[in-house]
Amino acid sequence: MNIYALREVIGLSVKVYIDGNSGTTGLRIHTRLSAREDFTFLTLPDALRKDPEAKKNIYSEADIVFLCLPDAAAVEAAALADTIRRQHALRLIDTSTAHRTSKGWQYGFPELSSAFHRGIETAANVAVPGCHASGFIALIKPLVDAGILSEETALSCFSLTGYSGGGKQMIAAYENDTRSALLSAPRQYGLAQTHKHLKEMQGITRLSSAPAFCPIVGDFYSGMQVTVPLFKKDLRKGDIQAVKEVYRSIYYGAVVQYAEDITDWNGFISAAVMQDRDSMRISVLGNEDRLLLTAVYDNLGKGASGAAIQCLNLMCGLDETAGLVI
Repeated sequence: MNIYALREVIGLSVKVYIDGNSGTTGLRIHTRLSAREDFTFLTLPDALRKDPEAKKNIYSEADIVFLCLPDAAAVEAAALADTIRRQHALRLIDTSTAHRTSKGWQYGFPELSSAFHRGIETAANVAVPGCHASGFIALIKPLVDAGILSEETALSCFSLTGYSGGGKQMIAAYENDTRSALLSAPRQYGLAQTHKHLKEMQGITRLSSAPAFCPIVGDFYSGMQVTVPLFKKDLRKGDIQAVKEVYRSIYYGAVVQYAEDITDWNGFISAAVMQDRDSMRISVLGNEDRLLLTAVYDNLGKGASGAAIQCLNLMCGLDETAGLVI
């Protein structure tokens, strides 16, 4: 039995500390876990959150620490955890971009394969996927693994997200009564093709080059729609039905599922269709010549805090859907 599950059986809850709980993701993780009895929260006064000795002491007391920090701070926190592990079996869940392709870190998307699932269960360090990257990787990695797409394939991707993905500053800008009229229309960003999610989008899928990536933020709070267009000539073998069959064969769980059609009654796809949920729907649209691979989910759910809690559940030997809104 997983040691954390055993602790629950004998009445000892898992001790969790959220380092950086004032940000959007950290706050949501805290809110969601606070309603559960299988975890105990450790906290520091605001004045001591960055105090080295106080942080070392609370890391030494915790079973699992969430890193909801800027990248540089997450790297420093991981180094601190390494020193503590000489005496205490501390485990980390990092929501930053710092460690998603780093050696010694398990990428936190269990649906990609049984190896990913088992890896999360046993890993000392788990990196939560980026919101945009989650959809792209869910769509592309299975096709590369199946030999339908070559690692050399040049791909493009566009991803529509709600403004909550930009954190507190962007949320405040969009919800300001005197905001610019320009915020009322979708805005494309990442124009220099240096978006921070590109590294994992390429690395986890094993592509030889990063996709041409077009992220777009819209005037809605949360939700995400990721689309990767393909031409028939991009497929090394098979056709649109073969692509669908790959998705059917791996995405049948409670959290990520293949859906034959995710359009509404008028033939539209809303980026908010999975809003306030932690699940993801994968679909293949288009026709035999031009395919549209599409993933819809909530950027704050499977794209952030929902994915983090799913990883936590697996690391603790619990039902991976515990506390999730499916």
